[in-house]
Amino acid sequence: HNTMNYYHHFVIPFTAGLLFLVIVVAAKWIGWIKHLDAEQKGLIKRNIFGKASLLATWEVITESLLHRRIFQKNFLLGYMHMSLAFGWFLLIVMGNLETRIFTHGQLNPPYVPIFFEFFEHDLSTLRYREVFTFTMDFLLLFVLSGVALAYMKRATSKPLGMKKATKHAFIDKLALTSLWLIFPLRLAAESVTAGLYDSGGFFTRWLGEAIVSLPGADMLYYPLWWAYSISLGLFFISVPFTRYMHIPTETLLIFLRKYGIREKNEHTSYTQVELNACSRCGICIDSCQLSSELGISNSQSTYFLKSLRDKKTTDYLTETCMLCGRCDFACPVGIENSTIRLNQRRETPASAINFGYVPTIEASKGKIAFFAGCMGQLTPSITKATLTLFNAAGVEYTHIDKDTTICCGRPLQVNGEESAAKELAQKNKQLIEGTGAQALVTTCPICARIFAESYGLSIPVYHHTQFLYQLAASGQLKLTPTSNLITYHDPCELGRGLGIYEEPRELLKFAGNLVEVKSSKTDSLCCGGSLAITSINQQQRSQIAQKTLESIGANDVDFVATACPLCKKTFTAASDENAILDVSEILVKACSNTRQSLKPEEKQRTKETSKVN
Repeated sequence: HNTMNYYHHFVIPFTAGLLFLVIVVAAKWIGWIKHLDAEQKGLIKRNIFGKASLLATWEVITESLLHRRIFQKNFLLGYMHMSLAFGWFLLIVMGNLETRIFTHGQLNPPYVPIFFEFFEHDLSTLRYREVFTFTMDFLLLFVLSGVALAYMKRATSKPLGMKKATKHAFIDKLALTSLWLIFPLRLAAESVTAGLYDSGGFFTRWLGEAIVSLPGADMLYYPLWWAYSISLGLFFISVPFTRYMHIPTETLLIFLRKYGIREKNEHTSYTQVELNACSRCGICIDSCQLSSELGISNSQSTYFLKSLRDKKTTDYLTETCMLCGRCDFACPVGIENSTIRLNQRRETPASAINFGYVPTIEASKGKIAFFAGCMGQLTPSITKATLTLFNAAGVEYTHIDKDTTICCGRPLQVNGEESAAKELAQKNKQLIEGTGAQALVTTCPICARIFAESYGLSIPVYHHTQFLYQLAASGQLKLTPTSNLITYHDPCELGRGLGIYEEPRELLKFAGNLVEVKSSKTDSLCCGGSLAITSINQQQRSQIAQKTLESIGANDVDFVATACPLCKKTFTAASDENAILDVSEILVKACSNTRQSLKPEEKQRTKETSKVN
């Protein structure tokens, strides 16, 4: 079999498009890797020939081809993506294997396996001919089933588990159309060929016989092969300029991530990899409470990342986000959406703020430094309950901001005021280090996160639920469970931000009967009180809070427990019926061995007190 016979002018669109795609993607990959900093390049060198590359390869298979994470959201949505990606991949592999065997191992041009049925009609000498013809038809139908679901998703996305689909620009629609035409045109071209030359598999032969029985069917032969090649070429050429750039880029992202590379406190070359790895699937839209509760469906990560990639971002897109992190965990690609948005805010701070006038606070010595923070000052009942438990357990502590406090800087940080945040951090760091404490404890997850991530402290930082759990588990803090039913709300900064999920739950089990809810842990809903957004009003925040309380079944339990002063304050302002308490306040009720379940009138007083605080 001479490959010189394997040529026809119709292969030019496919070949040109493929060549263009390979050159552009290679250039982009080389540029991104070249502009990584020395630390990031060092991570690649240390890990490229180790276990990390094997783990990355496996993740490419399970995510880029099989789409495991999308299957977890919805079976049909996962099947749609998997059939298109994995099905097309198998068609390419089987097509190359078929041509290699047929041509006795000789190297063929890339277009030969794609258009093999055009060039070879008599496969009687092909080993395992029946296996190949059946498999190729089966795989083509497999891919087409995904294409059919994609058509349906554009018409109505709800059966595929999505309330809203992404809005696309013209170039994206052009790429989408060419992609949708590739496989129907392949089926038509191969079927007509099978009908005319008595070839093909179980489906293309049957369909081809039906087609060629129609008048003038033989005139479709060349136009269909040309159309198939053109659709492939158009898709390949459009990939670098559209959402489909995620197909090659996601593979690079997975490998870099496995090598330990992450977003930093400013945009880097790695950020470009993440921006181009976004498939704009729209899953982040449904995960966003601004969309589901307030109808704001044009600022989600899919649109923000596209605007940043196109260098057309706006203040609205950058700032209209609660930075709750729900989209980070919903994203099937694992893009660090919140960090990228935060870094963009750092690049365009609202104003220059100077806190030089804030005095340095001095605190007494103590083994444990307790920091209440701004929200602790605004919710004194939480501070009082925490210190009551410290006293009951015999903890030696110093309340370093008892009389006055300096903000930890996190609210400034999430709004892009990095310089001002660092100024406050320096003052707090001096305060903390001056106590000689062995550990720092705070009731506020917002404070805990910035202390742990940005301060560079030499002592461990604990959220109060972590520290109290250590005391309870060791027996130093003695608790007697009540009969109260308690549901727990995971604060965004504590759960998705710091990964603290179990300690609050274990503490509540010491105090009563914990009722788990569906919207919890990484899927927990934001209370709506986020300090990271200023473009929504108090009524809108209350609307989000009420929906969140409904989602955790607040009316079906005695107490709603949270572990964030801001969450407690937001929920209390939005609810007239529910008793909202911090975990520490519930523990105080279980601290006495003689404590029983609260009587109805006591629960009412608790609600009233909660509202005041």
